[in-house]
Amino acid sequence: MLTELEHAARVAGVKQVRRALTGGVAKKLFLAADADPGITAPLEELARAAGVPVERAESMRALGRACGIAVGAAVAADL
Repeated sequence: MLTELEHAARVAGVKQVRRALTGGVAKKLFLAADADPGITAPLEELARAAGVPVERAESMRALGRACGIAVGAAVAADL
């Protein structure tokens, strides 16, 4: 689950994840369960249209920690 994100090339944040999805380099999209759906829904739709699997993280804090950042993350992508 999130352990695969800890040891992989990754990006976090809406802008970087959008670039990874539209550029075709994202392998999996991670969405924080407690993130604003207005932020995550468009990226989830983009991922599903591109055939990128989507996985939910329990919280923004957990997702940020898995990405190695000191703040929460609403979205991240495994590259």
